[in-house]
Amino acid sequence: MALTFNHQTNEISNDGVITVGGVAVGGNNNPYFGDRGLFGGGYNPTSTIDYVTISSTGNATDFGDLTVARYRLASCAGSGRGLFAGGVSSTDTIDYVTIATTGNAADFGNLLATEYDLAGCSDPTRGLFGGGAADAGSTVIQYVTIASTGNATDFGDLTTGRYKPAALSDGTKGVFAGGRPGDPSNVMDFVTVQTTGNATDFGDLTVARHSMSGASNKTRGVFGGGRSGGSNLDVIDYITVATTGNATDFGNLSSIRYGPAASTNGTRAVFGGGDNTSGSGENTIEYITIASTGNATDFGDLTAARVALAGCSGD
Repeated sequence: MALTFNHQTNEISNDGVITVGGVAVGGNNNPYFGDRGLFGGGYNPTSTIDYVTISSTGNATDFGDLTVARYRLASCAGSGRGLFAGGVSSTDTIDYVTIATTGNAADFGNLLATEYDLAGCSDPTRGLFGGGAADAGSTVIQYVTIASTGNATDFGDLTTGRYKPAALSDGTKGVFAGGRPGDPSNVMDFVTVQTTGNATDFGDLTVARHSMSGASNKTRGVFGGGRSGGSNLDVIDYITVATTGNATDFGNLSSIRYGPAASTNGTRAVFGGGDNTSGSGENTIEYITIASTGNATDFGDLTAARVALAGCSGD
């Protein structure tokens, strides 16, 4: 067996299996994402966590409950855990679950302050949470070590303060996109997850918007849904995460909606929930194949309709 060290990503590869920070995290195009997708929280404030098997199709199944019912929260995953952070009713709570088992979430620690309308992303060992609405458009990025428990630590700042952004990571870079306050933003900025420091400009979305969701594999990231200028959108954009530059049109969701959640197994991205006009949310789940382009395909339904939920994935 040949071992290969990638000096750009600090990863050791053994027949497609990589090690990051001493953690073996899968192989090939599926480095750590996992085939179980979780969808947690949402409006009306709920503690429900659902799960799906991303490589198949079908309706979601109940996983357990968050420690606090909430919506407009953020999520990330790694080291076999899924984390859910912040949300309304205003909270600094970070919960975690073990993705491979079902059951209720446990307390992980706390954000730096009460926060909601933030976005989360991660590599296999470190989770990031950026932005938020508690101070009308936060620049703050904070991080946790996913395999342990404890409070978040300051990481750096986004290039602009905003809330309701989306985030994704290819396992090396974390990209934060869109958001507001004021007019919807087309800004994308990025950080290197394993370092600390301020974000750098990445490029622009195809449409300035907020309240979308993001997912990525090791190569390509996608952002789906959102809201702009009072109108909900079905737009899906994609980027090549290792480079910088503007987003490109990927296709469309099956309906216009804001506030969905996304999860991925590295091959598919699955979008769940969101809302068009009713305010009470939808139960729709649909998927795309990240390596291609085209419109989303029906996957199944959540256990209940909801909007402003959060998604992550793992094994």
